[in-house]
Amino acid sequence: MEKCRIVQLVLIAVAAALSAAWGGETVIFDMDTVRHKPTAGPDKEPVGKVSVVPGRFGDACLFGFRENRPSGFFTASVAADEKWNDSAGVSFYVKGDGSKSWAGLEMIDKSDYSLRYAFCFPIDSTQWRKVTVAWRELIPELPGGEPADSKGGYAPSGFGNLWFGKWYYWRDYPAHSFAIDHICLESSISLDCNDYTPSQGGPLKTLEKLKSEEPVTIVTMGDSLSDKRHWANRDILWSEVLRGRLKERFGGEVTLVNPAIGGTQLSQNLILMPRWLSENPQPDLVVVWFGFNDWDAGMRRTKFERILRIGVERIRRLTGGRSEIMLVTTCPAVERWDTMEELALAVRTVAAEKKTALADVSAAFHKAGVEETARNELFCRDKVHLGEQGHRLTAETVFKAIIETQ
Repeated sequence: MEKCRIVQLVLIAVAAALSAAWGGETVIFDMDTVRHKPTAGPDKEPVGKVSVVPGRFGDACLFGFRENRPSGFFTASVAADEKWNDSAGVSFYVKGDGSKSWAGLEMIDKSDYSLRYAFCFPIDSTQWRKVTVAWRELIPELPGGEPADSKGGYAPSGFGNLWFGKWYYWRDYPAHSFAIDHICLESSISLDCNDYTPSQGGPLKTLEKLKSEEPVTIVTMGDSLSDKRHWANRDILWSEVLRGRLKERFGGEVTLVNPAIGGTQLSQNLILMPRWLSENPQPDLVVVWFGFNDWDAGMRRTKFERILRIGVERIRRLTGGRSEIMLVTTCPAVERWDTMEELALAVRTVAAEKKTALADVSAAFHKAGVEETARNELFCRDKVHLGEQGHRLTAETVFKAIIETQ
């Protein structure tokens, strides 16, 4: 009996120590055993392998991804309940492979796979470190998703899947690995609740730096209209024309950071923001230009306004309010000359509401393309992507928005 009593006391002490180390939080996965299963690609081969390794607490699971595995995941179901709604978010420990690659956390509704939320995290450290994910940092990947928030948005109790991996839009699929340990709910998370909305409009601080010939960094978030790797942009690209115009006008150094990815929507680029922020944490100006792919995915004015607000707030929050923002209205296409105008209206609305700069490319294109011949000359052969005149008109519109902002 005495021996049993000693064992019992030891177990109680261990449990107390673990509770103290873990903050008494609710564990979702202790990761001592393999629960996540790899998906298979078109070749029927799994995305990678998972194995048990020594962890931060007990054991952990090591996820090893094979090269060139877009839309590949290690999947597991979760039984979310009302306790999730009362929590502030989730956390886990990660031990990376030391590479510059990034990994993705994916949380999906119990039954509706269009309600997908993602989070991007680095794996450059080979030491265990804790990653904390507030619900608001989970970005809805598709138009149907509202912000994850038990007080008016998507209730976290609806989650039924917790995966690790990447969808196609990451466009970065090297072989990489990382270990995960101790996934739990967090009862409280310290949040930056500052309102970084400028008190009033006025000239951009970026313009002041340009006039003083100080170095300026501009980030261009966008889709294939901005992606240098797209075939239509290889000879000329509006952002490079813009950089040339600014350097010619003001003489200072202008650094262009272009994370645009063809075929993507605004929400997906918001998820991937940490990748470029890691090297450019506080750019002077972030230019945001989306719409065509969003429209194809079912995005309409009200939903576009919602994701634009999330985007503006996220950029300001992750840059500590130090980066200025310019929203660009959705560009028409020859066959969609007026079709997507409600997305342009959404951009104008949010720009005024959030006091960002605005480059009205939609208005500029409609003015320049009144005649059918002139309209066609703005685009390349597919009548969607920009031709040389379209690139130059876009660059000039953004240029004027920078130097004429009041």
